[in-house]
Amino acid sequence: MFFNINSNKMFFYFILFFSTLISISANSWLGCWIGLEINLLSFIPLISNHKNLLSSEAALKYFLTQAIASINFLFTILIKLILLKNFEINNFISIMINSSMLMKMGSAPFHFWFPNIVEGLSWFNCFILMTWQKISPMILLSYYMNYNFLMMIMIFNVIIGILGGINQTSLRKLMAFSSINNLGWMLATLLISENLWLFYLLMYSFLISILCFTFNLLNVYFINQLFIINLNSLIKISLLINFMSLGGLPPFMGFFPKWIIINFLIMNKLYIITFIFIMMSLIMLFFYIRIIYSSITFNYLKMKWFKFYLKNNSMLLINLFSMISLLGMIISTFTYI
Repeated sequence: MFFNINSNKMFFYFILFFSTLISISANSWLGCWIGLEINLLSFIPLISNHKNLLSSEAALKYFLTQAIASINFLFTILIKLILLKNFEINNFISIMINSSMLMKMGSAPFHFWFPNIVEGLSWFNCFILMTWQKISPMILLSYYMNYNFLMMIMIFNVIIGILGGINQTSLRKLMAFSSINNLGWMLATLLISENLWLFYLLMYSFLISILCFTFNLLNVYFINQLFIINLNSLIKISLLINFMSLGGLPPFMGFFPKWIIINFLIMNKLYIITFIFIMMSLIMLFFYIRIIYSSITFNYLKMKWFKFYLKNNSMLLINLFSMISLLGMIISTFTYI
Protein backbone atom coordinates (compact mmCIF):
# COMPACT_ATOMS: atom_id res chain seq x y z
CA MET A 1 0.00 0.00 0.00
CA PHE A 2 1.09 3.59 -0.69
CA PHE A 3 0.18 4.38 2.93
CA ASN A 4 -1.14 2.36 5.85
CA ILE A 5 -4.78 3.05 6.75
CA ASN A 6 -4.83 3.50 10.49
CA SER A 7 -7.48 5.33 12.55
CA ASN A 8 -4.83 7.36 14.44
CA LYS A 9 -3.05 8.31 11.23
CA MET A 10 -6.33 9.22 9.52
CA PHE A 11 -7.08 11.57 12.41
CA PHE A 12 -3.72 13.33 11.97
CA TYR A 13 -4.14 13.49 8.16
CA PHE A 14 -7.52 15.13 8.78
CA ILE A 15 -5.93 17.75 11.10
CA LEU A 16 -3.08 18.25 8.60
CA PHE A 17 -5.60 19.01 5.86
CA PHE A 18 -7.70 21.41 7.94
CA SER A 19 -4.71 23.21 9.54
CA THR A 20 -3.65 24.30 6.03
CA LEU A 21 -7.16 25.61 5.39
CA ILE A 22 -7.11 27.46 8.76
CA SER A 23 -3.78 29.05 7.88
CA ILE A 24 -4.73 30.23 4.38
CA SER A 25 -8.20 31.48 5.35
CA ALA A 26 -7.18 33.36 8.53
CA ASN A 27 -7.78 37.11 8.51
CA SER A 28 -4.85 37.95 10.81
CA TRP A 29 -1.17 37.05 10.96
CA LEU A 30 -1.70 35.43 14.36
CA GLY A 31 -4.39 33.16 12.87
CA CYS A 32 -1.95 32.17 10.11
CA TRP A 33 0.69 31.35 12.74
CA ILE A 34 -1.77 29.17 14.71
CA GLY A 35 -2.66 27.27 11.50
CA LEU A 36 1.04 26.66 10.79
CA GLU A 37 1.61 25.38 14.34
CA ILE A 38 -1.32 22.94 14.17
CA ASN A 39 0.05 21.77 10.81
CA LEU A 40 3.48 21.15 12.34
CA LEU A 41 2.09 19.26 15.35
CA SER A 42 -0.11 17.04 13.16
CA PHE A 43 2.71 16.12 10.76
CA ILE A 44 5.23 15.02 13.43
CA PRO A 45 3.22 11.94 14.59
CA LEU A 46 2.82 10.92 10.94
CA ILE A 47 6.57 10.85 10.26
CA SER A 48 7.83 9.48 13.58
CA ASN A 49 8.16 5.73 13.88
CA HIS A 50 9.61 4.04 16.97
CA LYS A 51 10.76 1.06 14.87
CA ASN A 52 12.83 3.26 12.55
CA LEU A 53 15.57 5.48 14.01
CA LEU A 54 15.85 7.53 10.80
CA SER A 55 12.15 8.46 11.00
CA SER A 56 12.47 9.49 14.66
CA GLU A 57 15.53 11.59 13.82
CA ALA A 58 13.66 13.15 10.86
CA ALA A 59 10.70 14.02 13.13
CA LEU A 60 12.99 15.75 15.66
CA LYS A 61 14.88 17.68 12.96
CA TYR A 62 11.61 18.71 11.34
CA PHE A 63 10.24 19.95 14.67
CA LEU A 64 13.36 22.01 15.45
CA THR A 65 13.62 23.70 12.03
CA GLN A 66 9.88 24.45 11.84
CA ALA A 67 9.92 25.78 15.43
CA ILE A 68 12.79 28.18 14.57
CA ALA A 69 10.88 29.40 11.49
CA SER A 70 7.69 29.81 13.59
CA ILE A 71 9.51 31.81 16.31
CA ASN A 72 11.01 34.05 13.62
CA PHE A 73 7.55 34.54 12.05
CA LEU A 74 5.85 35.28 15.41
CA PHE A 75 8.63 37.71 16.41
CA THR A 76 8.24 39.54 13.06
CA ILE A 77 4.44 39.87 13.26
CA LEU A 78 4.74 41.24 16.82
CA ILE A 79 7.24 43.87 15.59
CA LYS A 80 4.82 44.66 12.74
CA LEU A 81 1.96 45.20 15.22
CA ILE A 82 4.06 47.43 17.52
CA LEU A 83 5.64 49.51 14.72
CA LEU A 84 2.55 49.63 12.52
CA LYS A 85 2.98 53.27 11.49
CA ASN A 86 6.71 53.11 10.90
CA PHE A 87 7.08 52.66 7.13
CA GLU A 88 10.89 52.65 7.17
CA ILE A 89 11.02 49.20 8.78
CA ASN A 90 8.49 47.74 6.30
CA ASN A 91 11.17 46.35 3.95
CA PHE A 92 12.93 44.56 6.82
CA ILE A 93 9.62 43.03 8.01
CA SER A 94 8.76 41.76 4.51
CA ILE A 95 12.19 40.06 4.20
CA MET A 96 11.80 38.50 7.69
CA ILE A 97 8.31 37.13 6.94
CA ASN A 98 9.48 35.88 3.54
CA SER A 99 12.52 34.19 5.13
CA SER A 100 10.33 32.43 7.72
CA MET A 101 8.02 31.09 5.03
CA LEU A 102 10.93 30.03 2.80
CA MET A 103 12.48 28.16 5.73
CA LYS A 104 9.16 26.41 6.41
CA MET A 105 8.91 25.13 2.84
CA GLY A 106 12.60 24.13 2.57
CA SER A 107 13.62 26.72 0.01
CA ALA A 108 17.25 27.64 -0.68
CA PRO A 109 19.26 29.09 1.10
CA PHE A 110 17.28 27.66 4.08
CA HIS A 111 17.15 24.19 2.52
CA PHE A 112 19.81 22.28 4.53
CA TRP A 113 17.26 20.44 6.67
CA PHE A 114 15.10 19.34 3.73
CA PRO A 115 17.12 16.50 2.04
CA ASN A 116 18.17 15.04 5.42
CA ILE A 117 14.57 14.82 6.62
CA VAL A 118 13.29 13.41 3.31
CA GLU A 119 15.93 10.66 3.59
CA GLY A 120 14.26 9.35 6.77
CA LEU A 121 10.66 9.32 5.48
CA SER A 122 8.44 6.81 3.69
CA TRP A 123 7.50 7.62 0.07
CA PHE A 124 4.01 8.77 1.03
CA ASN A 125 5.36 11.17 3.68
CA CYS A 126 7.93 12.40 1.13
CA PHE A 127 5.06 13.16 -1.23
CA ILE A 128 3.19 15.14 1.48
CA LEU A 129 6.32 17.09 2.47
CA MET A 130 7.12 17.98 -1.15
CA THR A 131 3.58 19.04 -2.10
CA TRP A 132 0.93 19.67 0.59
CA GLN A 133 3.33 21.14 3.17
CA LYS A 134 4.34 23.86 0.70
CA ILE A 135 0.81 25.22 0.21
CA SER A 136 0.27 27.34 3.34
CA PRO A 137 3.80 28.90 3.45
CA MET A 138 3.54 29.82 -0.25
CA ILE A 139 0.11 31.43 0.11
CA LEU A 140 1.28 33.38 3.18
CA LEU A 141 4.36 34.39 1.19
CA SER A 142 2.10 35.82 -1.54
CA TYR A 143 0.42 38.15 1.02
CA TYR A 144 3.61 40.06 1.80
CA MET A 145 6.14 39.63 -1.01
CA ASN A 146 9.45 41.42 -1.40
CA TYR A 147 9.96 41.16 -5.18
CA ASN A 148 13.73 41.82 -5.33
CA PHE A 149 14.39 39.36 -2.50
CA LEU A 150 12.22 36.67 -4.14
CA MET A 151 13.95 37.13 -7.53
CA MET A 152 17.25 36.33 -5.82
CA ILE A 153 15.71 33.33 -3.99
CA MET A 154 14.28 31.97 -7.28
CA ILE A 155 17.76 31.90 -8.83
CA PHE A 156 19.21 30.32 -5.65
CA ASN A 157 16.59 27.57 -5.78
CA VAL A 158 17.13 26.50 -9.38
CA ILE A 159 20.94 26.53 -9.01
CA ILE A 160 21.13 24.75 -5.62
CA GLY A 161 18.54 22.17 -6.74
CA ILE A 162 20.94 21.22 -9.55
CA LEU A 163 24.19 21.35 -7.56
CA GLY A 164 22.75 19.19 -4.78
CA GLY A 165 21.09 16.62 -7.03
CA ILE A 166 23.82 16.02 -9.60
CA ASN A 167 25.85 13.61 -7.47
CA GLN A 168 23.10 11.82 -5.50
CA THR A 169 22.66 8.07 -5.30
CA SER A 170 19.60 8.19 -3.03
CA LEU A 171 16.31 8.59 -4.91
CA ARG A 172 14.67 10.37 -1.97
CA LYS A 173 17.44 12.98 -1.82
CA LEU A 174 17.27 13.32 -5.62
CA MET A 175 13.52 14.00 -5.35
CA ALA A 176 14.22 16.52 -2.54
CA PHE A 177 16.70 18.50 -4.67
CA SER A 178 14.31 18.23 -7.63
CA SER A 179 11.65 19.74 -5.33
CA ILE A 180 14.02 22.62 -4.43
CA ASN A 181 14.62 23.23 -8.15
CA ASN A 182 10.88 23.21 -8.89
CA LEU A 183 10.34 25.59 -5.97
CA GLY A 184 12.27 28.22 -7.95
CA TRP A 185 9.78 27.84 -10.81
CA MET A 186 6.89 27.87 -8.34
CA LEU A 187 8.06 31.17 -6.81
CA ALA A 188 8.19 32.60 -10.36
CA THR A 189 4.56 31.56 -10.88
CA LEU A 190 3.66 33.23 -7.57
CA LEU A 191 5.04 36.53 -8.92
CA ILE A 192 2.92 36.13 -12.08
CA SER A 193 -0.48 35.02 -10.72
CA GLU A 194 -1.95 32.75 -8.07
CA ASN A 195 -3.92 30.82 -10.71
CA LEU A 196 -0.72 29.91 -12.54
CA TRP A 197 0.87 28.95 -9.20
CA LEU A 198 -2.05 26.61 -8.47
CA PHE A 199 -1.79 25.11 -11.97
CA TYR A 200 1.98 24.51 -11.56
CA LEU A 201 1.48 23.01 -8.07
CA LEU A 202 -1.19 20.60 -9.36
CA MET A 203 1.00 19.54 -12.30
CA TYR A 204 4.04 19.06 -10.07
CA SER A 205 1.98 17.16 -7.46
CA PHE A 206 0.62 14.86 -10.17
CA LEU A 207 4.07 14.05 -11.57
CA ILE A 208 5.72 13.57 -8.17
CA SER A 209 2.82 11.36 -7.03
CA ILE A 210 3.37 8.95 -9.96
CA LEU A 211 7.09 8.65 -9.18
CA CYS A 212 6.55 8.23 -5.41
CA PHE A 213 3.79 5.67 -6.06
CA THR A 214 6.03 3.69 -8.44
CA PHE A 215 9.07 3.76 -6.12
CA ASN A 216 6.88 2.72 -3.19
CA LEU A 217 5.44 -0.19 -5.20
CA LEU A 218 8.91 -1.40 -6.18
CA ASN A 219 10.29 -0.72 -2.68
CA VAL A 220 13.16 1.23 -4.29
CA TYR A 221 15.21 3.86 -2.42
CA PHE A 222 18.53 4.04 -4.32
CA ILE A 223 19.44 4.48 -7.99
CA ASN A 224 21.32 1.16 -8.29
CA GLN A 225 18.09 -0.68 -7.38
CA LEU A 226 16.66 0.46 -10.73
CA PHE A 227 19.39 -1.44 -12.63
CA ILE A 228 17.88 -4.91 -12.06
CA ILE A 229 17.79 -6.85 -15.35
CA ASN A 230 14.33 -8.41 -15.03
CA LEU A 231 12.53 -5.35 -13.79
CA ASN A 232 9.42 -4.96 -15.96
CA SER A 233 10.29 -3.01 -19.14
CA LEU A 234 6.93 -1.20 -18.95
CA ILE A 235 7.95 0.20 -15.55
CA LYS A 236 11.26 1.42 -17.02
CA ILE A 237 9.40 3.17 -19.87
CA SER A 238 6.97 4.64 -17.36
CA LEU A 239 9.89 5.99 -15.27
CA LEU A 240 11.47 7.43 -18.44
CA ILE A 241 8.23 9.28 -19.35
CA ASN A 242 7.68 10.63 -15.83
CA PHE A 243 11.28 11.70 -15.24
CA MET A 244 11.32 13.52 -18.60
CA SER A 245 8.01 15.17 -17.76
CA LEU A 246 9.29 16.26 -14.34
CA GLY A 247 12.39 17.71 -16.01
CA GLY A 248 10.20 19.73 -18.37
CA LEU A 249 11.05 18.16 -21.73
CA PRO A 250 8.55 18.73 -24.56
CA PRO A 251 6.19 17.08 -25.60
CA PHE A 252 5.61 15.83 -22.03
CA MET A 253 3.06 17.47 -19.75
CA GLY A 254 5.63 18.94 -17.34
CA PHE A 255 6.86 21.31 -20.08
CA PHE A 256 3.53 23.14 -20.38
CA PRO A 257 3.62 25.22 -17.13
CA LYS A 258 7.35 25.94 -17.64
CA TRP A 259 6.57 27.16 -21.17
CA ILE A 260 4.02 29.66 -19.78
CA ILE A 261 6.55 30.90 -17.16
CA ILE A 262 9.28 31.33 -19.80
CA ASN A 263 6.83 33.30 -22.00
CA PHE A 264 6.01 35.62 -19.11
CA LEU A 265 9.68 36.16 -18.14
CA ILE A 266 10.61 37.03 -21.75
CA MET A 267 7.61 39.39 -22.04
CA ASN A 268 8.86 41.21 -18.93
CA LYS A 269 12.43 41.37 -20.33
CA LEU A 270 13.88 39.17 -17.57
CA TYR A 271 16.30 37.55 -19.99
CA ILE A 272 19.07 36.63 -17.51
CA ILE A 273 16.63 34.82 -15.17
CA THR A 274 15.08 33.03 -18.19
CA PHE A 275 18.54 31.92 -19.36
CA ILE A 276 19.45 30.59 -15.87
CA PHE A 277 16.11 28.74 -15.57
CA ILE A 278 16.47 27.08 -19.00
CA MET A 279 20.13 26.09 -18.48
CA MET A 280 19.41 24.59 -15.05
CA SER A 281 16.49 22.61 -16.52
CA LEU A 282 18.82 21.16 -19.14
CA ILE A 283 21.28 20.00 -16.45
CA MET A 284 18.37 18.53 -14.47
CA LEU A 285 17.28 16.61 -17.59
CA PHE A 286 20.85 15.38 -18.04
CA PHE A 287 20.93 13.58 -14.71
CA TYR A 288 17.40 12.22 -15.14
CA ILE A 289 18.44 10.80 -18.52
CA ARG A 290 21.62 9.38 -16.94
CA ILE A 291 19.54 7.42 -14.38
CA ILE A 292 17.07 6.09 -16.96
CA TYR A 293 19.79 5.27 -19.53
CA SER A 294 21.71 3.32 -16.87
CA SER A 295 18.60 1.48 -15.67
CA ILE A 296 17.71 0.40 -19.24
CA THR A 297 21.25 -0.61 -20.36
CA PHE A 298 22.83 -2.06 -17.20
CA ASN A 299 22.39 -5.82 -16.73
CA TYR A 300 22.46 -6.64 -13.05
CA LEU A 301 21.05 -9.96 -11.90
CA LYS A 302 18.04 -9.91 -9.64
CA MET A 303 19.12 -10.16 -5.99
CA LYS A 304 17.43 -12.46 -3.51
CA TRP A 305 16.56 -9.51 -1.25
CA PHE A 306 14.85 -7.68 -4.10
CA LYS A 307 11.25 -8.82 -3.77
CA PHE A 308 8.23 -6.99 -5.05
CA TYR A 309 4.81 -8.14 -6.17
CA LEU A 310 2.95 -5.99 -8.64
CA LYS A 311 -0.77 -6.38 -8.96
CA ASN A 312 -2.31 -5.85 -12.39
CA ASN A 313 -4.30 -2.90 -11.00
CA SER A 314 -1.08 -1.17 -9.90
CA MET A 315 0.55 -1.66 -13.31
CA LEU A 316 -2.59 -0.41 -15.05
CA LEU A 317 -2.61 2.70 -12.85
CA ILE A 318 1.09 3.45 -13.48
CA ASN A 319 0.65 3.04 -17.26
CA LEU A 320 -2.50 5.18 -17.29
CA PHE A 321 -0.77 8.03 -15.43
CA SER A 322 2.24 7.76 -17.73
CA MET A 323 -0.01 8.04 -20.79
CA ILE A 324 -1.63 11.17 -19.30
CA SER A 325 1.86 12.57 -18.68
CA LEU A 326 2.89 11.78 -22.27
CA LEU A 327 -0.25 13.03 -24.03
CA GLY A 328 -1.00 15.89 -21.61
CA MET A 329 1.25 18.37 -23.44
CA ILE A 330 -0.37 17.68 -26.81
CA ILE A 331 -3.88 18.15 -25.40
CA SER A 332 -2.90 21.23 -23.37
CA THR A 333 -1.16 22.84 -26.40
CA PHE A 334 -4.41 22.74 -28.39
CA THR A 335 -6.23 24.18 -25.36
CA TYR A 336 -3.62 26.97 -25.06
CA ILE A 337 -3.90 27.84 -28.77
